[in-house]
Amino acid sequence: MRDVPRLVSLLPSATEILEVLGLSTYQVGRSHECDHPATVSALPVCTAPKFDPVGTSAEIHDRVTQLLTSALSVYQVSTDQLRELQPSHILTQAQCAVCAVSLADVEAAVAANAAEKSPDAPAPQVISLQPNTLAEVWADIRRVAQAVLGSAGIPKADAAIAALSQRVEVVVERVGGAIAAQPHRPRVACIEWPDPLMGAGNWIPELVTLAGGHPCFGTIGQHSPWLSWSELLAADPDIIILMPCGYDLPRTRTEAQPLINHPQWPDLAAVRQGQVYVTDGNQYFNRPGPRLVDSLEILAEILHPEAVKPHRYRGNGWQPL
Repeated sequence: MRDVPRLVSLLPSATEILEVLGLSTYQVGRSHECDHPATVSALPVCTAPKFDPVGTSAEIHDRVTQLLTSALSVYQVSTDQLRELQPSHILTQAQCAVCAVSLADVEAAVAANAAEKSPDAPAPQVISLQPNTLAEVWADIRRVAQAVLGSAGIPKADAAIAALSQRVEVVVERVGGAIAAQPHRPRVACIEWPDPLMGAGNWIPELVTLAGGHPCFGTIGQHSPWLSWSELLAADPDIIILMPCGYDLPRTRTEAQPLINHPQWPDLAAVRQGQVYVTDGNQYFNRPGPRLVDSLEILAEILHPEAVKPHRYRGNGWQPL
């Protein structure tokens, strides 16, 4: 291993893990989607989408579906850029072909570059992350710290996880009184894609539960489920939260139109009671890294606004629809 690590992150959440571990100074490359912390925007970009990301939710869904019939993922890795950067570690994922470049694509790029090098040249260590729960995010933080820094990374990881866990405990404590004072937890439908309709799974049901809600859809640790309108109507949630994958607040508001235009949208209790919210899913809910704790805090502000004040994220992290 090199004395000074050279880190390339091909995943926004991995870039944020590097930040929370104090390793951002060693990062030399990023994905086209890595944008936090803001300083990473100056780094060379190592990935690009294989499809046109402009269009409606339905159009993007169709393009991605068609592309995945013949490709491992919907993104490509620049072997030339990786060759120039000569990373000691590459952080990627093996979770979702739509979220970022696939592990197989990264391994193929590394192999292609290795074929052009001397047999004695060190190959970069590929670290693949695949968290589905908060506990697995904490485990990934430890794994990244140890992979980059060896045993010296464990104290850094433990300190970062302790700070994040403390914030989780604060949220649970604050919403506890509100839950006790209510006849039932609010039933919450988190929507990860508006057209076609998809609920939010993986870590989202866990976050909703910790924030004092009852998730209508999705199972903790399992992939997001496709939904029918009949299922949404049958659940009749108290609160609907839109968090489309990769969309910021303005885009989420725009892409809510297929839902709003549906003839049965007014029949939902959450709609009648003015309890529909848009969020910046791209910056928060869609990234399984340290800022899932921010996502938890956002949910607590929405679900129990009187118990969680001030509302630090309102306006930039979430808004009423």
